[in-house]
Amino acid sequence: MFEAIAKFIIDYSDIPTFLVGIYTLYVYKKLPKEMKYFSWFVIISFLVQVIASLLYHNGENNMPLLHIYTVVGFICLVFFYNQIFDGLIKPKILWILAGVFVLYSIINSIFIQDIYTFNSYALSVEAVFIIILSLTTFVFLMNDIVKEKRMAIIKSISWINAGLFIYYASSLLVFYFGNMIINFSRTPLVRYTWFIYALFSIIMYFCFFIGLWNRPRKSVS
Repeated sequence: MFEAIAKFIIDYSDIPTFLVGIYTLYVYKKLPKEMKYFSWFVIISFLVQVIASLLYHNGENNMPLLHIYTVVGFICLVFFYNQIFDGLIKPKILWILAGVFVLYSIINSIFIQDIYTFNSYALSVEAVFIIILSLTTFVFLMNDIVKEKRMAIIKSISWINAGLFIYYASSLLVFYFGNMIINFSRTPLVRYTWFIYALFSIIMYFCFFIGLWNRPRKSVS
């Protein structure tokens, strides 16, 4: 029974990505600026997943797409967190962080982990950075001044930030040992690992949906 449930979740874990991506496109014009930056991440994730699925079903290696997505997705999240930290942290700190990560990712893809392999090192570093940013956000959201300033979107930000933290914190080891997991993909233990990874991905997109659903209802241009 458990095997069947695990297989179902692994096989259909992409569906929340598609559904939330489509919903994000639908509400995009109604989102406040902070959430529009986040929506870039969701929309790009949606488009990348569509292309990756097409490549996979055609028997083609889709790993180069992951190398590109790792960089682009992180930059989108830096834009998002930069808006949340507005007036709290100097923007140049986040952009230095982004620059260091982009440089590291490029070096990793060219000299360390080939673009046709799982870029586990870059994904692991990204996960650490996102965990730090999300934990920092949790601390800031407890501040009364921040609560007052972000009152209209604080519920949305909380759900989105929680989704990011849950996913990246739970996936850190999966990212780091990604190539090893792929090489032993037929063993039961590895299948359970992918099941847990897929489950937390679904939880993340569920949090994203709640965050987008709780957006301020006043139309924002």
